[in-house]
Amino acid sequence: MKTDILKEEHKLGLGGVAIGTAFENITDEEAYDILQKAWDLGIRYYDTSPWYGLTKSERRFGSFLQNKDHDDFIFSTKVGRLFKEVPESEVPPTMWKKPLNYDFKHDYTADAIKKSIEDSLQRTGLDHIDIVYIHDLSEDQVGDRYPYFLEQAKKGAFKVLSDLRDQGVIKAWGMGVNKIEPILDCIEAADPDICLSATQYSILEHEDAVDRLLPAVKKAGVKLVSGAGYNSGFLAGRDRYNYKDVIPKGMTEKRDKIAEIARKYGTDIMHAGIHFVLAADEFTAIIPGASKPDQVQDNINGLYAAIPEEFWSELKDEGLIYEKAQIPHQ
Repeated sequence: MKTDILKEEHKLGLGGVAIGTAFENITDEEAYDILQKAWDLGIRYYDTSPWYGLTKSERRFGSFLQNKDHDDFIFSTKVGRLFKEVPESEVPPTMWKKPLNYDFKHDYTADAIKKSIEDSLQRTGLDHIDIVYIHDLSEDQVGDRYPYFLEQAKKGAFKVLSDLRDQGVIKAWGMGVNKIEPILDCIEAADPDICLSATQYSILEHEDAVDRLLPAVKKAGVKLVSGAGYNSGFLAGRDRYNYKDVIPKGMTEKRDKIAEIARKYGTDIMHAGIHFVLAADEFTAIIPGASKPDQVQDNINGLYAAIPEEFWSELKDEGLIYEKAQIPHQ
């Protein structure tokens, strides 16, 4: 039984990558301040994963949220990796600046999914998980083992998550991936409710998603949540793009041109980035992360910012936004 779990009040959430020490070594105290700021500003959708900081981000979210009434917020986390504690010398190299002492393996079998959910409940101290995303089941993460893990998920993860949803143990499930193909494969093989589409749709890069992803999810009645809607900080001027150090050719010039036009209309590219994603009917929420409380405040400011329609018209006239892409107030 599918459900539209995310409502209007959830359209701006908080993602957990930065709190997992992706970009800098955020302390427990700093993580708490970010989460407290988000709560104080009315954010009620929180997304994390045991992958972030090798279980660190998930523990931090749980530590904060376990004292709140779960009826007041939506919490999502992810499955697809199992974690085991190891000596510090055996922690694998990862993108995390200060991870906990864990190793991991990809596993999308039914038993692994149940174990992952149990582990997440134990780490967070929460009584249930609202949305479960199948994490990183895509070629950019598992390489040429993708067909193998996809078959594993078809027999395991897809079926068990549908069962858990139908039993009311979780409220919704879907894919949480950086590529379009796994979402299309999941829709073809199963009945997900909502998918976390990371690095696939932003004001800078969205053509492929408009042509292939959005029509498919619309037809299937599947909603989308946007991850990395700022291209992991690139919109804000960071020297990284979609979690990598390599900037695609021409993207810096494109960003700077959009930013220049935004200033002309009294707005900025970050705020425009939020409005662009949420203008697409298929996207029900956007979940930017934050390394500091003031970034959460800026996201809220952006959500409520008034952006002139002329700004969007000029971007389309200049070919900076795909002609088929939805824009606000269209």
